[in-house]
Parts: sequence; C-alpha cells; structure tokens
Amino acid sequence: MSDSRAADAVADSVVSAAAASAAGAAGSWRRATGIAGAALGVLAAGAAAGVAVERMTVGRGVRRKARLALDSAGPYGTLRGTPGKAYADDGTELYYEVDEVEPDAAAPPSARRLRLFGRKAPAPVTVVFCHGYCLNQDSWHFQRAALRGVVRTVHWDQRSHGRSGRGVAQLRDREPLTIDQLGRDLRAVLDAAVPEGPIVLVGHSMGGMTVMALAAQYPELIAERVVATAFVGTSPGRLGEVNFGLPVAGVNAIRRILPGVLRALGQQAELVEKGRRATSELFAGIIKRYSFAGRDVDPAVERFAERMIESTPIDVVAEFYPAFTDHDKTAALASFRGMPVLVLAGVRDLVTPSAHSEAIAGELPDAELVLVPDAGHLVMLEHPEVVTDRLADLLTRAGAVPAAATVSSYGTSSSSTVRPR
Repeated sequence: MSDSRAADAVADSVVSAAAASAAGAAGSWRRATGIAGAALGVLAAGAAAGVAVERMTVGRGVRRKARLALDSAGPYGTLRGTPGKAYADDGTELYYEVDEVEPDAAAPPSARRLRLFGRKAPAPVTVVFCHGYCLNQDSWHFQRAALRGVVRTVHWDQRSHGRSGRGVAQLRDREPLTIDQLGRDLRAVLDAAVPEGPIVLVGHSMGGMTVMALAAQYPELIAERVVATAFVGTSPGRLGEVNFGLPVAGVNAIRRILPGVLRALGQQAELVEKGRRATSELFAGIIKRYSFAGRDVDPAVERFAERMIESTPIDVVAEFYPAFTDHDKTAALASFRGMPVLVLAGVRDLVTPSAHSEAIAGELPDAELVLVPDAGHLVMLEHPEVVTDRLADLLTRAGAVPAAATVSSYGTSSSSTVRPR
C-alpha cells in the first residue's frame, strides 16, 4: 500500500470512528476524551497496516538513515539573516530576521537580480513574509533564496511557532488565541523591523489571515505604508465549512468533536508527542496528503515540510485551531483596494481551498488571481518558481522596478502552467 493510500485509508477510518462515537457523545467532555483515545487507536492500527510491507523489507536502521539523508539532501531551512526581537502587547517575544540588500550598489547586478528584475535595482521597499499554521519562517525558503540580497526582506515566526516565544496571554492568562492577536503581533514586528519606508506584505494561509487582521485594526498603516500585498493559499473566512476532502457526514461529526479532542490532546501533550514519534511514518503520509498535490515533489522538500509541522507542539496545535472557525475578515479586504495585489492558490488545496482565494479576488476586482494546477496547500514549496515569479511581478506592479523576469531556476518542481484571472 502506498503512503498516500495508507494516509487516505487511515483518515477515512478516523472519520468513521469519530462519526460513530459522536452519535452518542452528546457534547460530553468525558466522551470527547474517549473519542480522542479511540482516534489515536485507529491511527496506530492504520500505521501498522500502512507500513507493514515496508517494515518486512526495510529495517528500522535503514529507514532512519534514509530520513537523515533526506534531512541533509538540500539546504532547506538553513538561510539565516540578521536576528531581531519584537514584543507583542502581552509581552510575547517575537523572533524575526532581516535580509538586507547587497551593500555594493556600484557592482554589476547579481545573477539573482538579473533574473528577477533585469538591470534596474528595485526600489527600497521591505517585503515582510508571514508564515502559516504549524510552520515557521523557513517555509518561504525558495522565495527567500531568490530575493536574498536583491530586496530587503523580513521573515518572522508567529507566536508559539519557530523561534518565537510561547504566547504569554495563552500560557499565563489562559486567554484564547485570536487572529486579531496575530494582527497585533505583526504590527509589533513592523514597528521593530520596518519603522519607516514602503512595505510589501506576503502571507500564506494563517499568515494571510494575519495580514487581514492587521488591516482590520490598523487601516491607516495599510493606507500610508503598504504598497502591495500577496495572499497565498489563504482565506477571508468561513473556514468552518471546509471538508478537507473527507466525506460530508464524517467531516460534520469531526467539526463537532474536534475542538474537545484537541483540548484533551493538548492536556496530554507529553503522551501525544510520544505517540506522534511512534507513528511518524503514518503522519508523514498524512502531512504529504494535506501539503502537496503532485506525485513528483522532491522527497527532501517533503521531509522539510514534515519537520516543520512535526516541530509544532500538540498543545500549540490545539491552542490555535479554534481561532480559524471565528476568522472572518472579508470586510478588511477593502483596505487593499487601489494597490497591486496578488492572490495565489493551489487548485488542489484541501486546507484552504482555491475557492477561498477566488472569494478574496472577488472583493478585490483589480487583483491578479493565479490558480496553480497540481498544487496543494504548500504551493510555495511545491511550485516555488511560480510563486517567486509572481512575487517579482508584484514588485514590478508596485513600481519597484520597470520589468520583471521569470525565476524558473529557483526550486525543484514539475513543470506546470498557471491560470491567471
């Protein structure tokens, strides 16, 4: 059985088990925790079935060596810039890095600059990248590599992710996490890392929602300093209606019980983390299903994404999840009218379906809508050359440079076409 088929089978089994249990749960907390245990049991059984053939033919030591080889196969996540710290309104420490423009302006343009912008240097804008749920700033690896030294960029880790500190309000005061809080976090990072000058905002998934929350609370900042925006694989709201590619009846049951299940798992974080490690091969298949759509993604890139997602503690996963159901920032999109906007999504995204990007474009009729065939949720890793090329074009439309060129030499992905709006 292939990894993807095993993941699909286990996901369907979990849905069926959850649906059957939910029928008698009636909102009971005690039964919700029981369902969590049952779901973990199904996952464990699925793991045994899904990788049984591999275990019979490939020893544990060989599998471990293979994972280590994939970890070292590419430089993914190794790019580092000048570190800095910002502090949120509740005192949470937010880690960011800055990549500055190449200092010798008199030198001939670098190969990267030529590929991106021709012979004219970009205007002194700062591009701020905001990552998604269960990821970190390294998820923009390919775009960072392409723009490095060419234009000033800021990469930051959302609270409780990557190198940033755990959310103080959540850890100390038990306050629920909100997307609005993430918007205020972004404002703190901008104040520290980009105190002046024009800004281009780029957000993927939860990062795009963060950008919308910034606009909802600080519309004057958007009007005065933001000159272009990119929304990648994100949503303005109604995420509670997403079915994640699962059967309708099952996903309705999952929606009812999942918040309670996640709370229960978050309270048993140490035990759950051990379980995640024990069934890491199974979870790798599930991560692949919900991250990528194509069959020929570089295995080292898949492993890179797996490492980022695995590094997010289960209590953080549980803490952030309820905020997505409450997220609704459609009205805030009006702040981005009148500026160059890129809206880009994978056609086969199961997490934030491309219809949500089409909804964003519907609110911003002058935006460029790019739908990437054979691409999933992590489109910037699966088709990095497409995303980087469109970002370069966005900078051009923002007036940073007179003409942009393709950057097909960046990233490893299958060839594809994009469908512009």
